[in-house]
Amino acid sequence: MTLEISKKASRIVQAEIRSMSIECELHNGVNLAQGVCDTEVPFPVRRGAQMAIDEGVNSYTRYDGIGELRQAIARKMKSYNGIDANPDTDIVVSSGSTGSFYAACVSLLNPGDEVILFEPYYGYHVNTLLAVDAVPTYVRMYAPDWTFMAEDLENAVTPRTRGIMVNTPGNPSGKVFTKRELQMIAAFAKKHDLFVFTDEIYEYFLYDGREHISPATIDGMYERTITISGLSKTFSITGWRIGYSVCHEKWAKMIGYVNDLIYVCAPAPLQMGVAKGLDQLGADYYENARKEYAAKRELICSTLDKVGLKPCVPQGAYYVLADVTHLSGNTSKDKAMNILKKTGVASVPDEAFFHEPGDRQFVRFCFAKHDDELNEACNRLLKL
Repeated sequence: MTLEISKKASRIVQAEIRSMSIECELHNGVNLAQGVCDTEVPFPVRRGAQMAIDEGVNSYTRYDGIGELRQAIARKMKSYNGIDANPDTDIVVSSGSTGSFYAACVSLLNPGDEVILFEPYYGYHVNTLLAVDAVPTYVRMYAPDWTFMAEDLENAVTPRTRGIMVNTPGNPSGKVFTKRELQMIAAFAKKHDLFVFTDEIYEYFLYDGREHISPATIDGMYERTITISGLSKTFSITGWRIGYSVCHEKWAKMIGYVNDLIYVCAPAPLQMGVAKGLDQLGADYYENARKEYAAKRELICSTLDKVGLKPCVPQGAYYVLADVTHLSGNTSKDKAMNILKKTGVASVPDEAFFHEPGDRQFVRFCFAKHDDELNEACNRLLKL
């Protein structure tokens, strides 16, 4: 028999995040590996979806999403992000932010085109590029604050470079890109005529007075920037798969057509639930969420400090990378497994976030957990 999987599929492997979640189940552990975000879904979001189902909002939507959601996103983009987007031409609702990125890549990249990723990177960005026959290239940032320099960008560019991904706040690093850094990236993108893809899904999770700045707001960047986000994390609805992209209409139209071809549409009643959440939840909701996660960050980072796993304290998002260089084991996967076996707490090894080993090794912990579960995990980590 000569049947086999495709050459393209053979390059894609199961994400370490999923792998460690399975290992966690086998060890009856506490899962701080996967960013499932199991805090409560806000009432207006739940009720909005329930009412939509009851009122018959159960059919296909327009290829770029229901009008109510696109309009709600446009209002949010203007008030929070400072981006004035036309809801009828510039916004495409898709099946999660990962779906938005895939549709954008299919629309804008040719086979062999290179896209620069900052390391540590989010693994789904890599696999999405591979799935469309694009080539990821890398700029490694420097711990513990995950900084980089202009020459790092110039060293990564080639004649085949077509785009750059900016994930802010970052997964797994928790890095929040500063205005100076974004201006540096903007100048680089203009110089080399690049698309800028963003992943801003953690835009409301900010600590120590930091500000979220959307790259598209930097002078001259809207026409070349594909702003990608969603409310999966903010509303704790990761399983709903509602994401969106915002960009100039000359790109959005094709992204919408590709979205229709691949996904048809995101779930109609769940789109309505997100729209209701955007319209009904005020600034106090987002501020309370920020304070809640700041307290969770303090708990996990102080615990890691106590047990000698020096944390790179995140500036945003809800993950923390801890230095495990001194632990026994050859690879960070070995060390993550040793932590799991000794404490019953699952993390993600840094093989998931770097394309080659560095001088230091890290594991990632997710702290988007109920307080009881996070406290249990921290108590178990004290065994180290």
